[in-house]
Amino acid sequence: MAAARSFSIARRAGRFRRGLRASAAARAGAMGTAGGGGTLRLPGLHGYAAEFSPYWPGRVACAAAQNYGIAGCGALAVLEQNEAGIVLLRSFDWNDGLFDVTWSENNENVLITSSGDGSLQIWDTAKTKGPLQVYKEHTQEWDPAVGKSLCTFKGHEGVIYSTIWSPHIPGCFASASGDQTLRVWDVKTAGVKLVIPAHQAEILSCDWCKYDENLLVTGAVDCSLKGWDLRNIRQPVFFLLGHTYAIRRVKFSPFHATLLASCSYDFTVRFWDFSRPNPLLETVEHHTEFTCGLDLSHHNRGQVVDCAWDELVKIYTPSCLAVPV
Repeated sequence: MAAARSFSIARRAGRFRRGLRASAAARAGAMGTAGGGGTLRLPGLHGYAAEFSPYWPGRVACAAAQNYGIAGCGALAVLEQNEAGIVLLRSFDWNDGLFDVTWSENNENVLITSSGDGSLQIWDTAKTKGPLQVYKEHTQEWDPAVGKSLCTFKGHEGVIYSTIWSPHIPGCFASASGDQTLRVWDVKTAGVKLVIPAHQAEILSCDWCKYDENLLVTGAVDCSLKGWDLRNIRQPVFFLLGHTYAIRRVKFSPFHATLLASCSYDFTVRFWDFSRPNPLLETVEHHTEFTCGLDLSHHNRGQVVDCAWDELVKIYTPSCLAVPV
């Protein structure tokens, strides 16, 4: 299913990608300056997701796919930043594209990826081979110790693109879908708690504010970011415009209550402070293809990682985060 969606996106995008690539370098000079990091190329692999380790400062996992995720294999790459730049510590191959990745919160060496073949893979980076386990219940929650799903949550009427656990409320999570809704769930009830008609377009990403248990953000195909207060969902608490194509991923800052970052099919990463009259702080354009993966470090204040279809993974500090915000 994921590979089919990638094909559809790539086909629709074909009309404008070449034009965007041609002008990307020229526009980059007028955009924000990204420093304090490095770049690593993953030959033949197009980046879909990147996430900092919660244990190791400067260590990153990247999920990638061959042929833009349309066909072919995938790979999990574990990278680390040092004085020389970014080095590849270890990589693992999979027989289908990998589209997302996250670190275990119980083991510093364990990662989980999701694949276009509908499966989840558990990897141990301390081992040379993998995966440790494969689960083929991609629409369900599961416990590695049990070996099967614990609960099934139904209600969305379209593809689910993004889920996020609440950092404040145990057992509570949110999901964003192609059915244009943001939904909040509780594992104790196995049912939906709240349905928010957040956009009039597919929602590709959502995140929970680390400082406010009632605040979430959504990013959608309509190029907008919207903030939602769960106590009053009649209208968004903020509405951010600036991207020119679909927003692929959005992340709240772990250090600033009102700061967030987003990346897009317009090749840019943008940094926002929704408390300001002019919320767009900076636009960074250092990729020449769809920018799909994005994360902010919990260890190194202001440090960002992103990845794109141009085979590049970048760790950097945007100028707007190099000084206190």
